[in-house]
Amino acid sequence: MMQSVKRVSSPSQTTAYPKHHRSWTRLRAILISLTLGAFAAITPASADIGSAGKKIVPSAQLVGSGTMTFLGFRVFKAELYAPDGSYDPQSPFALKLIYQRNFKGKDIVERSIDEIRSQGVTNQAKLNSWRQKMEAIFPNIQKGQSITGLRTGNGSALFYSGNRKLGEIRDREFTRYFFSIWLGSHTQDQRLRNKLIGKSS
Repeated sequence: MMQSVKRVSSPSQTTAYPKHHRSWTRLRAILISLTLGAFAAITPASADIGSAGKKIVPSAQLVGSGTMTFLGFRVFKAELYAPDGSYDPQSPFALKLIYQRNFKGKDIVERSIDEIRSQGVTNQAKLNSWRQKMEAIFPNIQKGQSITGLRTGNGSALFYSGNRKLGEIRDREFTRYFFSIWLGSHTQDQRLRNKLIGKSS
């Protein structure tokens, strides 16, 4: 008579994975998640400056960002974009301001003139000319709207709201003083400047 053979099931067929195996699976999932998160954090952000801005600032990537506050109130969020994320004040770049409050265009202009004057510009005729040009460009702003200023390759200052062109000032001196309000070494908000240009301190 043939001897009966008792079939023994393998552990994998009859039992769940051991606890240590399940713990390792969870740990591996956590490690993968952290790795992907870290990779995303160091991946340069693509530019959010509209199609026109991307043509003027080729391969634009975020250099840095920060928020301007006054007496505890958020005024605007600023974002600086440059080719491959490398900022050079003599090369094309884009500075985008996303306003956190409503502002009249004339108030933006007057504040800009005050900031330019604080940099040592005393020629009143020149300041008046720049004031008139900015008044023709800057609209009233509602909370959440943005204005992007672009420094072109030839030193002009172009202004956009999304893909809508607001205007252009073809004056290299104006361009230098205007963007120095936020990016110059004598800016009134050094902390914001450091964040924009990617400087640690």
